[in-house]
Amino acid sequence: MERRSLLVSRLSEYEEEIGRWLWCLEDVRRTLLTELTGISQGILDTKMDERQTIGSLLYHIALVEADWLYEEVLVTEWDSEIRSLFPLECRSEEGSLTHIEGQSLEEHFYRLNKVREVFLSHFRSMDLTDWRKPRALEQYDVTPEWVVYHLIEHESHHRGQIFQLLSKLRND
Repeated sequence: MERRSLLVSRLSEYEEEIGRWLWCLEDVRRTLLTELTGISQGILDTKMDERQTIGSLLYHIALVEADWLYEEVLVTEWDSEIRSLFPLECRSEEGSLTHIEGQSLEEHFYRLNKVREVFLSHFRSMDLTDWRKPRALEQYDVTPEWVVYHLIEHESHHRGQIFQLLSKLRND
């Protein structure tokens, strides 16, 4: 077995600490996209045991990331190009994730990549003061640092769900 180095790096265009957190965010995404590359439309759209489809989870991951960026970090209106990537609400009236079916893997990857590109661009000029500066919202105060932590946790959780679904679907 080849010896590996398991190290946290950093994205070089950012303040060092911020770049390390963003590298972790990117690492979660990298493993997700690698595992999904080449899956069929059938696997992407199959609903099992009342679970969400992989496509629904991918839509949700991208939408939540965009929402945290605009609502909590920037505290501003959404960019119209990003908004156009999400014609459907995040949840149905019953509260479950919106069912997404028929969108290609390329469409999902495009949405995930575009949101991430915009997300990362807003952190390039951020310093540690702004990184830790709370945004005072109606329901809570939140820092960009916490938002990135939360998005790592959120995507990791859904990545685990997606990997479980992939395993079951590939074995059926």
